[in-house]
Amino acid sequence: MEKYFKRKSTSESQQVNEMENTSTQQIGPSFKKLFLDVDLENLPADPGERNQMLCYHPNDRDEIRRAYLQKGPCQPKEHNFPQRQFGSSLRKFNPDWFLEFGNWLEYSVSKDAVFCLCCYLMRYEIGENKGWDAFVTEGFSNWKKKERLSIHVGGPNSAHNHAWRKCNALMNQKQHIEVAINKQSDLIKREYRIHLTATVDCIRLILKLGIAFRGDDESVNSKRKGNFLEILHFLTSHNEEIDKVLRQCRGNLKLVAPDIQKDIVKAAARETSKAIICDINGDLFSILIDESRDSSVKEQMSLVLRYVDKKGHVIERFFGVVHVANTSAISLKLSLESLFAKYNLSLSRVRGQGYDGASNMQGEFNGLKSLILKEHKCAFYVHCFAHQLQLALVAVAKKDDDIAWFFIQINNLSNIVGASCKRRDIFRESQSLNVNEGLESGEISSGRGLNQESTLTRAGDTRWGSHYGTLLRLVSLFPSVCDVLDTIVKEGSKAEQRVEARLLKNTLQSFEFIFKLLLMRNILGITNDLSQALQRKDQDIVNAMTFVKVSKARLQNMREDGWCNLLDEVTLFCKKKDIEIVNMDDVFTLHGKPKRNVEIVSNLHHFQVEVFYKVIDRQLQELNNRFTEVNSELLICVASLNPQDSFFAFDKEKLINMARFYPSEFSSVELIGLDNQLENYIMDVRSSEQFSNLHGISDLSGMMVETKKHIAYPMVYLLLKLALLLPVATATVERSFSAMNFVKNQLRNRMGDDFLNNCLVTYIESEVFDSVENENIMQYFQNMQSRRGQL
Repeated sequence: MEKYFKRKSTSESQQVNEMENTSTQQIGPSFKKLFLDVDLENLPADPGERNQMLCYHPNDRDEIRRAYLQKGPCQPKEHNFPQRQFGSSLRKFNPDWFLEFGNWLEYSVSKDAVFCLCCYLMRYEIGENKGWDAFVTEGFSNWKKKERLSIHVGGPNSAHNHAWRKCNALMNQKQHIEVAINKQSDLIKREYRIHLTATVDCIRLILKLGIAFRGDDESVNSKRKGNFLEILHFLTSHNEEIDKVLRQCRGNLKLVAPDIQKDIVKAAARETSKAIICDINGDLFSILIDESRDSSVKEQMSLVLRYVDKKGHVIERFFGVVHVANTSAISLKLSLESLFAKYNLSLSRVRGQGYDGASNMQGEFNGLKSLILKEHKCAFYVHCFAHQLQLALVAVAKKDDDIAWFFIQINNLSNIVGASCKRRDIFRESQSLNVNEGLESGEISSGRGLNQESTLTRAGDTRWGSHYGTLLRLVSLFPSVCDVLDTIVKEGSKAEQRVEARLLKNTLQSFEFIFKLLLMRNILGITNDLSQALQRKDQDIVNAMTFVKVSKARLQNMREDGWCNLLDEVTLFCKKKDIEIVNMDDVFTLHGKPKRNVEIVSNLHHFQVEVFYKVIDRQLQELNNRFTEVNSELLICVASLNPQDSFFAFDKEKLINMARFYPSEFSSVELIGLDNQLENYIMDVRSSEQFSNLHGISDLSGMMVETKKHIAYPMVYLLLKLALLLPVATATVERSFSAMNFVKNQLRNRMGDDFLNNCLVTYIESEVFDSVENENIMQYFQNMQSRRGQL
């Protein structure tokens, strides 16, 4: 991870001190180079990794102090604090001290020591004081002497309290000299509040729509000033009070500058993230991570948090996107820790990891999952089920020559039909004529949403369900595709285009192609239901395992009993489209391949054995190979929580074994108590009608909260939550990249990383954003820096 700050040597620090003692006339550009650059968005959150305030330029220090005070002290309350040997006993930091000294006490994960926030910020404003280093530079870690914390606070006139008063004065803008000079009346404050509220409302609308703020020309005479100014103008034209306030406001207090817009967006995003953290409420959670490039070719890492809310429902929330210059596992982990530190989150609370199959993510030795598991043994990794399913489908197409040939023809067909606007117009006209003929003959029915205009789309390996969608469209648009190929054969401008279209049409109107088309449509139709189910945000691991088993069973049934139905379906389709039907007793003719040393077989043997059975068997084999985690010990234990069929799968021993996977949550004593609690729990829920028709552990969790049984059986409910935290698919992360491409498009490809993150948080989590009050956003905005207007 790139270092945003460079540490100076001792001689440089002495030089800085000497320079600071000189007159202010010497503070110029050359002098400022001696200080560290400031990036307020990436200030170190861990107090043990911070630079001293003297390392920053005097003109930047108040902004840095304000940024730290607005974030609050670094207090990872749910961190697994390590123990140290003190004499004959082991001691560790007590998180209850955060409650007693919460306004200043900070904990450093890297140094396992505590620090004082206000003393760190104001130490050099007050002067040197003996004993500061323990809470400012070195850190205090003598856990058996808690009284030292009270001694540090001292009396009313202590250095600590003096520093605390200076911190409060810095954040209280009413005490600033600018406010004293420009004393504002209650009327002016009221007008400023109206003005700021109108600005925030306009920005709320833009963020929810995900559109650009600024226009190319925002001058007074411009007809298109950009979305923000145009929406603000529309608002003022329909509200006389706001219009009056904006017309009378000072020129330097119009709140329309781009910097003001970005500050308000940042405040909105921070409050939205705080609302998500508040909903987690210090509980356990899982992380879903993926990477993708944005429109400016920057590698972005997207993070989604998966947790169980107070109602027992599984929630997945987008938490942020981070630009990573290096996609190595170590770099990703550092970026993740940096993002967590901003919000006092700890990796020690992570109980699940969900990634795709990239080596830097799931590598056994150096992948991100392995790096996290080395430090946090209970952060179990589950390979994205939907991604595994897609890999299984693609693998069949790549390994089997017949199916690979088939999808190559599909891709060629999609390219030829959509190669030009003229061909697309021919396709639309043919589609319209075929629909009208079908309506007149009664073959197709009319109704709302039926017979919509569509076209062939190219299938993609990373687009879940795209292969199935392409095959469905080809079956329904088959006559229109043939018409386009006929037109190219007759009117093509080049001979190679005409020849290619003729060959493709001959292939398209062959029995072999139709057979493979309907076969793959049926196979992908079975797995498509599984793919759609896996992409639900509230999907749980038990249901996912059940869906996988159902898909395997359906494929097996198709292999055993589906041959005759498929053959009848292919024969009927060929008759309707005037395609020659082969005689199954004839010798199979191999087109386009050398006939030497080829075994002579019948059409029946080829289509049934070499295509039908072979493709289904390979699909089943790939599903078994890809979903090996379904057979892992942990997931077998999780299946015992399934409430279906009157809790038929319940197995007390397996659930106790599952609890052993989480030693941080279940001690040896609690395991004994879990044994008895499980006996009472299963007898209770099996006799209750409210628990008789549940379909998964997600429904079970919600019902336990609804009936208050999560209080009666807390350890059983904890097992349920741990099972629900195991991630099923990374579909939520994939959707965040779709949103990123919408927000940061080619016309907005110069967006900064922080601005992009703030816009995405509010756009994707618009439901949470709606719950954030304007007052909270405005207060955060006011505290970011000194403002001319006061609320």
